Amino acid sequence: MTAAATLSLLPVSLRRPSCRYYSKKSCMQGCLIKGELRIIAIYGQGEGGLQRRSSWDAIFDVEDPKPRVLLSKGKLLDVNEALEVARFDIQYCDWRARQDLLSIMLLHDKVLTKQINQIVEVLNPIAREYKSIGTMKKELAELKEELAKAHNEMDQVHISEAKVSSALDKLAYLETLVNGELLQERTPTESSFDSMSLTASTSSSPVSGNMKSPRRGLDISGPVKPYHPNLKNFWCPVAFSADLKDDTMIPIDCFEEPWVIFRGKDGKPGCVQNTCAHRACPLHLGSVNEGRIQCPYHGWEYSTDGKCEKMPSTHLLNVKIRSLPCFEQEGMIWIWPGGEPPTTIPSLEPPPGFEIHAEIVMELPVEHGLLLDNLLDLAHAPFTHTSTFAKEWSVPSLVKFLTPASELEGYWDPYPIDMEFRPPCMVLSTIGISKPGKLEGQTTSQCSTHLHQLHVCLPSSRQKTRLLYRMSLDFAPLLKHVPFMHILWRHFAEKVINEDLRLVVGQQERMINGANVWNLPVTYDKLGIRYRLWRDAIEKELKQLPFTKHDI
Repeated sequence: MTAAATLSLLPVSLRRPSCRYYSKKSCMQGCLIKGELRIIAIYGQGEGGLQRRSSWDAIFDVEDPKPRVLLSKGKLLDVNEALEVARFDIQYCDWRARQDLLSIMLLHDKVLTKQINQIVEVLNPIAREYKSIGTMKKELAELKEELAKAHNEMDQVHISEAKVSSALDKLAYLETLVNGELLQERTPTESSFDSMSLTASTSSSPVSGNMKSPRRGLDISGPVKPYHPNLKNFWCPVAFSADLKDDTMIPIDCFEEPWVIFRGKDGKPGCVQNTCAHRACPLHLGSVNEGRIQCPYHGWEYSTDGKCEKMPSTHLLNVKIRSLPCFEQEGMIWIWPGGEPPTTIPSLEPPPGFEIHAEIVMELPVEHGLLLDNLLDLAHAPFTHTSTFAKEWSVPSLVKFLTPASELEGYWDPYPIDMEFRPPCMVLSTIGISKPGKLEGQTTSQCSTHLHQLHVCLPSSRQKTRLLYRMSLDFAPLLKHVPFMHILWRHFAEKVINEDLRLVVGQQERMINGANVWNLPVTYDKLGIRYRLWRDAIEKELKQLPFTKHDI
């Protein structure tokens, strides 16, 4: 018996389903035309069941063979009948093979497309990030419009502001990431700044938790080097006006040189070197007479410009000691220890609505850069200041400092605190509070009462800092008139500083012996890192300073 005849003995239902059985089940993958099933290749099924034809339509457009009709009622088939059955079965096998091949090819295309997309994503992260930035900018523009409308309905304001803040944070992270990828295309000066900074320290997006980038530390170790002359080319506050009376003087050290401040005949302050031209006696040991400072050794008297105007018991000689440009503004005495000074002095006044409650001066045994590092860091507060202002603060799971890409100011998250470094040695901060020691809200704008602080860290010497601290409040105006309140403020300020000093003095000892105090910068170190990069550019005499818009 031939193979075809043997095959014909099998039941029809086992060899090939009939069109009647297939037409209903397969109607989702083909169409029935005059009782015949025509194959239409499908790439995928979209919404509403819509399908689209493949480019292989012509290859697979084969009719489903019709059911075999037995020509003989006998048990055996003759040769012609067997050949007919075999022909039908071969047609069915061909149709079935084409349909299986179509399925395999479509699956292959689907897998290949998916792999190509994955490869593009892996090999082109920069394009992906640029696309994300463009998307974020579009979303940010929409959110700003939404915020403008929401201000008319108070119940929607906080929701919109939160969305804008989140969008800004994510945009800042994406821009930082892309900038890191494009580092090779930057100028050498910009690259030198970024090579020391954190690759993704500005991250405020949840994605940042999965990003692992190498961190580069700064090399701040060994004895403090002599101060570069460019660091002196700034107006520096050195005293509060209330501390300088007409008949008193204030001795200060500034950049390892001794100076003394006093008021002249016209009441204006002057700053002269604290060394008599005659026998090098400290002038601050003397007194102020008629607007001149008198040396306690032989009575030589000097005016605010340094000229010696009186020499008792001898002939008057043409003698002049060094003096510095000195100016009084907004309750503070300023000096210019560098070269030719500009005519304008920056403002350090508290924001509108604040009243000054305390002005305190302290001499601290630490290098001013280490003190600035400490003041520019809030992440240490719940661990260091456990007996003062951060006594009841919880420890957040993540602390971040969020700032524009080219500035020395920003705000802390999750603390409602804004902070700014003001060259060459000032730190300004605004803190949202509900009561002493208690923070309120997530941002300062959400807080009803605030505390504003100014810290001036004047470099007296390489291991000593003159700290000027001013505290202002936008509430409780009568508090400043409470008797002995200034004593309480000073006690509290000294207690806070002492909590920091025991750590910073230890840092300084180890730094002088060669330890690096900036080994592994992390997310919350960003503002301190930017200060160090700015100072490094000053000492390298770069014309363009990082994070500022002004040349030296």
